[in-house]
Amino acid sequence: MTKASIRIIASDLSRVDPLALDQLARAAEFEGLARIVGLPDLHAGRGIAVGAAYWSPDMLFPHLVGSDIGCGMALWETDQPVRRFRLDAAARKLRGLDEPWDGDAGAALSKAKIDPALGGAALGTIGGGNHFAEFQRVERIVDIDRFEAFGFRPDAVWLMVHSGSRGLGQAILDDWTRSRGTAPAEASGEAGAAYLAAHDRAVGWAVLNREIIARRFCEKLGLAAVRRLDICHNSVTPYEGGWLHRKGAAPADRGLVVIPGSRGDFSYLVEPVVGQAAGALCSLAHGAGRKWGRNDAHGRLSKRFRPSDLERTALGGRVICEDRRLIFEEAPQAYKDIGGVVGDLEAAGLIRVIASLRPLLSYKTRRS
Repeated sequence: MTKASIRIIASDLSRVDPLALDQLARAAEFEGLARIVGLPDLHAGRGIAVGAAYWSPDMLFPHLVGSDIGCGMALWETDQPVRRFRLDAAARKLRGLDEPWDGDAGAALSKAKIDPALGGAALGTIGGGNHFAEFQRVERIVDIDRFEAFGFRPDAVWLMVHSGSRGLGQAILDDWTRSRGTAPAEASGEAGAAYLAAHDRAVGWAVLNREIIARRFCEKLGLAAVRRLDICHNSVTPYEGGWLHRKGAAPADRGLVVIPGSRGDFSYLVEPVVGQAAGALCSLAHGAGRKWGRNDAHGRLSKRFRPSDLERTALGGRVICEDRRLIFEEAPQAYKDIGGVVGDLEAAGLIRVIASLRPLLSYKTRRS
């Protein structure tokens, strides 16, 4: 059996998580996989490395996509100037957002051509883990020509939403695992076609979910907003005659990409470089990537800080996270340096940076 080739995009391989490298090496032995790319945010996942892209000429591997099918980032430009954004006042108004959306979920799903029976109760909610909504401002414009060409306003408040398909993606993976374990399927076969159909529904659900989340947050603050991008990090799509599985990897063939740092670091608005993406399986880093696992982060940080210590960041931002464990697990210290991740992508010729964004108010969860 021929193993899949592996390319790691990193300026210093000694700093790459060795467990993640081991997970890539094991994945390279999967029959039917041909190429693997590890991106600069590569880190170990639950058996499968996150921050990677996997290509097969004819097979689907649902466990490489994982449970949160369609998870991704949407970026919205609001109509409010930064000078009028009052941090504490905004934080007070952001309540009731963990509760079910009071809109017509069935109608919204039907309009998006999605079965209205698919998980309407969770629609418009962020979920747990590393998901969030974050208000931001432009920190620095790197490429003024491209920034202006897209019609962006340098003084606008932005909203970034990171969420996915909630329980829907988990149910799809669970169904697959119960019947087939981690076995792949031919994309052209009956099982493969059924998975792709379910996958595409979950991706559509996740896109709609991010849209409704953004709408809910903006309504709380009386803002209007325009969606500037929406990209998916966990998916399988046709590519070069085969099937490209992205697990925590942003697409380089869908226009602009936002690469978030931790809630205490900058995010980067970037443009993929046309003609350079093929060597990286048309994929980019999807964020900073974890430096510490969740248990490790909690163990390290809960001994040094109180939860209230982590509600303000070094960049002057505010964090709303009333889950006492999650605030440690998702602390900035648990993540890699986003500047290094973006720098590695630039060095590989994969992106040009348009602007950096400073976090103002990061929302994870609120108990009341």
